Amino acid sequence: MHAVLAIINAHDWTMCYVTTFSAEIFSLLNSIIYFHKAIQELQRAHDTLSFAAFLYAIIGAVGTMLLAIFLSTAENWKPLFHRFIRLGLTEYAAAISIIIFIGIPHIGELATLDKSTLIVSTSFRPTSPDRSVFFVRFWEVPVEWIFLSMIPGLIITVLFFFDHEISSIICTIDRYGTKKPGGFCWDIVLLGLTTAMCGILGIPPANGLLPQAPLHSESLMHDEKEETQIIVDGEEKTETKQIKRVYEQRWSSFLHAGAILTFISPTFERVLGLTPTSVLAGLFLFMGEQSLSVNPILYRTFYLLTPSSELPALPPKVPSYLGVHIYTLVQIITAVIIFIVTLTKGAPAFPVIIIALVPIRLLLMNKLWNRETLRFVDAWACREGTPEDDEDKKNGLVAEEGRGTGTGEVNGNEKAEVDGDREVVMVGEQDIVDSRV
Repeated sequence: MHAVLAIINAHDWTMCYVTTFSAEIFSLLNSIIYFHKAIQELQRAHDTLSFAAFLYAIIGAVGTMLLAIFLSTAENWKPLFHRFIRLGLTEYAAAISIIIFIGIPHIGELATLDKSTLIVSTSFRPTSPDRSVFFVRFWEVPVEWIFLSMIPGLIITVLFFFDHEISSIICTIDRYGTKKPGGFCWDIVLLGLTTAMCGILGIPPANGLLPQAPLHSESLMHDEKEETQIIVDGEEKTETKQIKRVYEQRWSSFLHAGAILTFISPTFERVLGLTPTSVLAGLFLFMGEQSLSVNPILYRTFYLLTPSSELPALPPKVPSYLGVHIYTLVQIITAVIIFIVTLTKGAPAFPVIIIALVPIRLLLMNKLWNRETLRFVDAWACREGTPEDDEDKKNGLVAEEGRGTGTGEVNGNEKAEVDGDREVVMVGEQDIVDSRV
């Protein structure tokens, strides 16, 4: 199914209808799931460890998260350390934090505490006692099961496709300054191959790029000087300004994949087995925090808690913050509802709910919200502009065809005013961002 999506270039004719409304909800859902997984790990520790060991598990989880967050800001420590050291600390913040908190429980009196560590295989054989070989004997599977398996296969395909597309979009947004074109089709083919391999090996297909992909982009950010030609008092001058851009390379991804392959080998799995589950909980907390920290829903939630007198000014045609607040609450409530669904027996169907958000945004929400409010808070996920911009362009084209009635120029002026009203807005302590985000 993944290969079919790639062959027909599904990215171009499916994601062109997706707006940041759905993408932000999906990103928030990922954050909630990571936080929930962390709580589950600590709950297991509470059930199996002594009270003192459980208290340290909480300290270890929170410590892993806080140290990783602290190290992830190393790029801003200038002039402390060499630039390459700061870059390395930023990119491998989570790995460094994990290694440190794996070692701490073996120091001093902490070594006497009971520990809950990752369960790993100690021999090169399937972990299931019912299997003697690594691959599934799929040629022995009844024919009816093959057709039934297409249903969960379709759901997994939708989930993986949407997850990958949103992740790729988030890690290549304008603020990262990427120059190379995206390879969506090749990525989907590779994802299909890995999913097929998981099926043959009889293990659950695993794919989760949020928030790893944007984390990777953030860690590769660097300052770069760019020269532009400007005209001052009729004279052409060269202006040099500093911009941020990511290092576009494949080495770090290749090394990450190589490290994963190394640590699933029997020898290094023993080392992996030293990892306390509290550290895993801390990693989940860190990943959830990093995903949430770049989600516009978080900053609009801060607006809900900010006195109206302290809120930044809205574009002239946006009537008030009431519509923005209701829009934000709808996103939060929707994410919570989908998360609750993932805890029920209907969990495999939750990608269908996320996909359903796309037509809801395009066909229903424009009837419930002011158009300028939607233009302010939402945008196309994969291309410039908003659904409201496209509607304005269509109206402009109709008016052009009817030129002579006097409506063409009026509509054109109105469109120019709309574009002029939608520029930039300050988001708290953040940099200036596009007001549609």
